[in-house]
Amino acid sequence: MTSTTDTKELLIEILTEELPALPFLKEWQNIPSKWNAKLAEFGLKAQCEIHFTPRRIAIFSRDFPIRSADEIKEFFGPPVSIAYTNGELSNAGISFLKKADIQKNQIQTTTKDGKEVLYANRVIAGVESKKILPKIVLGFLASLNFGKTMRWGDSKLNGGASFIRPIHNIMILLGGERINPLESSDFSECQTHYGVAYLAATKVHRDKGFEWIEIKGLSHYLEVLESGGVILDERERERRILAQIEEIEAKEGIEVKRDDDLLGEVVAITEFPTALLGSFEERFLALPQEVIQTSARENQRYFVAHKKAQKLQLCNHFVFVANSLSKECAPIIKGNEKVLRARLSDAEFFYQNDIKKHFSKKGSENPLGNIAFVDGLGSMLDKTRREQAIGAFLCKHYGLSEADSHNVDEALRLSKVDLLSEMVGEFPELQGVMGGYYALELDSSISKAIKEQYLPKDLAMPSGAISAVVAMSGKLDSLFSLFSIGKIPSGSKDPFALRRAANGVLKIALSEVFDNSDFSLEVAFLGEIAKSVKSSGGYKEFDLSLLQDFFMERLESIFEKDISTQVFRSVSKGENKQIQAMRENAKALQELLKRDDREELIAVFKRVANITKDMDSTQTSFDSTLFGEEAEKGLYRAFEAICKQKDTYKNPKDFLEALFSLKSPLEEFFASVLVNDENPQIRANRKALIFAIYSAFKQVGDLKELAI
Repeated sequence: MTSTTDTKELLIEILTEELPALPFLKEWQNIPSKWNAKLAEFGLKAQCEIHFTPRRIAIFSRDFPIRSADEIKEFFGPPVSIAYTNGELSNAGISFLKKADIQKNQIQTTTKDGKEVLYANRVIAGVESKKILPKIVLGFLASLNFGKTMRWGDSKLNGGASFIRPIHNIMILLGGERINPLESSDFSECQTHYGVAYLAATKVHRDKGFEWIEIKGLSHYLEVLESGGVILDERERERRILAQIEEIEAKEGIEVKRDDDLLGEVVAITEFPTALLGSFEERFLALPQEVIQTSARENQRYFVAHKKAQKLQLCNHFVFVANSLSKECAPIIKGNEKVLRARLSDAEFFYQNDIKKHFSKKGSENPLGNIAFVDGLGSMLDKTRREQAIGAFLCKHYGLSEADSHNVDEALRLSKVDLLSEMVGEFPELQGVMGGYYALELDSSISKAIKEQYLPKDLAMPSGAISAVVAMSGKLDSLFSLFSIGKIPSGSKDPFALRRAANGVLKIALSEVFDNSDFSLEVAFLGEIAKSVKSSGGYKEFDLSLLQDFFMERLESIFEKDISTQVFRSVSKGENKQIQAMRENAKALQELLKRDDREELIAVFKRVANITKDMDSTQTSFDSTLFGEEAEKGLYRAFEAICKQKDTYKNPKDFLEALFSLKSPLEEFFASVLVNDENPQIRANRKALIFAIYSAFKQVGDLKELAI
């Protein structure tokens, strides 16, 4: 057996051209598990560090096993009764010998599935790590998924290689010994080999030169990178950037807007990051803040800033992170200022042109008729009018005033008009935001609603009822429209972001913005929404239960984390589909599962559900004068008392507690009353009483879905 002390130092470096930050970072979180999985596939296990820079993925271990673990392989053969004929091995027995690669005297027997079968095992010795490391490394690289990949060089020479960026070298050192799969006979098994030379060498920061530097081992590698201006540990690069930003903040009296996603991206594109302060002309501060931030962030990866005493207003400073070893920072700062100044000048020109067009005036939305929404769903003007119809329905449903309803209609009329603007043509991500600015001459609630129409986003929610209705209307129209033409998300595909739209509708409906939010997932309620747009063109007919199920899937993920799957399933199959009520019902049922007597309670009421499983809502009517047995009379009286007091229960938990008080009357009923009486009238009457109790429970949830 391989000794656990037989280890050596391992170093692997995949040297590439610059890795694109966003797709790489998306896969980065999977890289450690994929590496460990590939090791396990070859019988190896080791504590490894994995790091990256824009041009390399480095994997190293100070205690890497020199051999894979020995493996005990088991072989199960046919039953003994089939393996032998007249004391000699049958054809089935001989086939087992060949499969297990053993001799007749090595045959053993064991019991499997209640039968005695032929059995054998043998130890398969581990393999030297240096022989399988190339397969591991190449298999690991092939397992990485970055979405799009590139091909380079001669496909015949590199095995049809593709990767997120061309690979320049794959260095594999075990105990300082270079492993070159090109020299191994096993290399032919590796279909993709990237066409590299497998040098024991690396390259440092480009400011230090472009030459190959020979590497002798892990310690030498780390020293070469450090002296060569490469900070290998991405966490150290992040700490360095944050520390430098804090120094700039303290010196300049500003605060830099924190942005974790942008920080991660900057870390991924720098090998030796240096945070520097730049500035732009104060006149650009007249632009909407979102324009400045988008110009800085999306195009240039700059951090915007504000004065410490003016947190709501940007200042004319920004922070950028250079990937340079130069001590002369002035030219770098000047160059970045020039780039941002040009972008802000363009934005200023577009914004001033847009202001002159008066997008908020009547009829300004008409050109939207020339912009297609989705094939088969008309234009953006058609979508706008459907949204207005849904908005009117929601205003009535939520009891908004006439003035607020008018503002909702105006906000929806103007919600897509900024698609006609030059600014949104340049910065598509500002759609909606710019519309809010162009409507500032109107009621403030209208401009705010236009600006907030795509919320929720992150933790931000619509700020009031008008904004909430506008945001819900747009999302609901997208859902109904696209479902009506069969564009329903499946698997991981969701090109129209309908899952996000459904999440948004539910989160808004569950928020506190409405005093009496009773948004329902009943098919009938969804049908009312669909009917509300008939005067605006309407939707093609489709099965609304598909949309109901889609909402239900999203709702489960939105509910509190302490709501279990079985509780949600129970509530979702209950009678009440108003989503706020469903949340309260779920909390009440979750409390039930914490009770010490939960098993007895669920067992009793599951019996209630099972007895009535073939009944429907038309069979809940019973005649109390037909109850003759004392136990059924007692059950009826107890249930009737609960029904009379139903309106007094403050929450679902109190109602459930009342229903659970029926446990004893039910147990007595089941013990002394024959439900399936010979008299069909009495039998039906008793079942109707039981079904009425079950139906009362279904106002909270279906107990059949709860596991004991």
